[in-house]
Formats: sequence, structure tokens, C-alpha cells
Amino acid sequence: MSEESTIHVLYVDDEENNLLAFKASFRRFFKVYTAISADEGKTILAENEIHVLITDQRMPGTLGTELLAQAVKDYPDQIRILLTGFSDIEAIKDAVNRGQIYHYLQKPWNDEELRQTIENAYQIYHLKKKQQELSKQLLSTNEQLEFMLRQKLLS
Repeated sequence: MSEESTIHVLYVDDEENNLLAFKASFRRFFKVYTAISADEGKTILAENEIHVLITDQRMPGTLGTELLAQAVKDYPDQIRILLTGFSDIEAIKDAVNRGQIYHYLQKPWNDEELRQTIENAYQIYHLKKKQQELSKQLLSTNEQLEFMLRQKLLS
């Protein structure tokens, strides 16, 4: 994968061991960012183009679903994943409804499953961006055609 097509992943978790394990497992495949809190995660999101956001649910201060809900507003194209050690149905509903998550996984994660999930999430991100680009091109082409048609009608 070339540098410009490297998948940028942010993993937010309040357990430092999880952050270290995530980085060790996936740094060869992705550009990995980690944050120990939602606030630190927000800073990284503001300063970097993150394609895939992964967050734990239960963190001090801000729940993962709250971070995901904010990310929907600020970075609507980003793909979001909830990775948590708890199977709290309310948290899952909140993540789906407010955080518009792509996928839900439980800890401890399976490296291959998580890697595949991230790669699939990036494909969706990439397709969204491509669709936006094509829509802009189509709009531009339509405007040019309308202009040429008006010119032809005036002559």
C-alpha cells in the first residue's frame, strides 16, 4: 500500500495496555494513532485525517458513544467502530443510533478479524470519497453543458 493510500486509524481507550497492544499489532499495516482519553482523541481528530475511528465504550469523562456521536457531526465520512469489553445493549444501541457505527467488536479482539474490519471500513470510506468526487465532477459538467446550451440559444 502506498503512503497516500495508507489507512489512518485512531484507537481511543483508557487502558494503556490495550493501546500498546493495538499499536504493536497493527502498525505494520496502518498509520496508527492512539489516545488514552476522548479529549486526547478529539485533538488527534482535529489535527489529522483519520479514516477509521475505533473507541472503547467505558472511559472516564466521556463515553465512547459520546465521542462517536461528536465524530458523526465533525467528520461525517469517517468510519466508526465500537470495540468494548462489555456487552451493554444500551451502549450498542446508542453507538448504532447516535454514533452511526460501521461495526461492533468485543474485547479481547482477534487480530485478523479486527484487521479485516478496518480494511473493509476503509473501503467504505474510500468509496464515499470517490462518490463525492464524481458528484462534483458531474455537477461541474452539467454547469458547463448548461452554459454551452445558453450560448447556443443566444447565437
